[in-house]
Amino acid sequence: MMSETKTMNMIEAINNALDIMLERDRDVVLMGEDIGYFGGVFRATAGLQKKYGKTRVFDTPISECGIIGAGVGMAAYGLRPVPEIQFADYIYPGLDQLVSEAARLRYRSAGDFICPMTVRSPFGGGIFGGQTHSQSPESLFTHVCGIKTVVPSNPYDAKGLLIAAIEDNDPVIFFEPKRIYNGPFSGYYDRPVEPWSKHAASAVPEGYYRIELGKAGIVREGEALTILTYGTMVHVVQTVVAEMGIDAEIVDLRTLLPLDVETIEESVKKTGRCLVVHEATRTSGFGAELAALVQERCFYHLEAAVERVTGFDTPYPHSLEWAYFPGPVRISSAIEKIMKD
Repeated sequence: MMSETKTMNMIEAINNALDIMLERDRDVVLMGEDIGYFGGVFRATAGLQKKYGKTRVFDTPISECGIIGAGVGMAAYGLRPVPEIQFADYIYPGLDQLVSEAARLRYRSAGDFICPMTVRSPFGGGIFGGQTHSQSPESLFTHVCGIKTVVPSNPYDAKGLLIAAIEDNDPVIFFEPKRIYNGPFSGYYDRPVEPWSKHAASAVPEGYYRIELGKAGIVREGEALTILTYGTMVHVVQTVVAEMGIDAEIVDLRTLLPLDVETIEESVKKTGRCLVVHEATRTSGFGAELAALVQERCFYHLEAAVERVTGFDTPYPHSLEWAYFPGPVRISSAIEKIMKD
């Protein structure tokens, strides 16, 4: 049975998950730039080094390749490392270690070795981070066999999914949408920020619990349209649907790989229409895979073409951030088009 709940924002929920896993399993170690004494640039690891010591929560040099490479070695040795890449935009120097080593370790050793490593990283825009602090590279990892990719959209899910990721025996990329660390985001950048304390998903059990990877969540049930989304865009979509009065079913994927294809298929066959929304660039974005899956599995149930609302095929602009961000205007236009077809 889960313990009493406490109101948490996403940073606090992630910190709580890490705290619980450090206490439960001495093989869990945290590593990354500024995560120790400083507690991380977003304070997600605040207080953990003081509580568990410098051998279990420690700072690293500014070398993403080295951070991931060391994590692979630790995992093969029997530890459960949780490296943090300070911003997802800087994960690219570690790609070779992630793709060629972490993802392949179990396969190439015929099961003799595993790589139980969880790589945490803030990702996405909405904070005026520009091209080097706003990218959404999730689709790169869904293309790699052997890696699991997780994107939570609220504090409750963030804690349960992170615990499940750390306990998993395969490498997991855990992307944290930094725009919603402190509160959900409606997509209207000129409106007051809403704190998580006003949101039901901020009621987080203080003790241990886990959310199984590969299981989507139905945020809102509906009959007229299925919207597939994840991360920050879950909240933007909810706002648009409420304002338009559309009876849409909103599916929060939560885990991109493994993907809950059954929930997607069941929803689209019920509604007959499908909209895919994500912040990442359009070409080869994960939305393309979702659209293909829906077409393959639900073709004879579709009453309109699958639509996508995404970021543009450009670097994330600083001064034109809200033109790039898939906001309410573009989402509502896509919904209107689908419903007319």
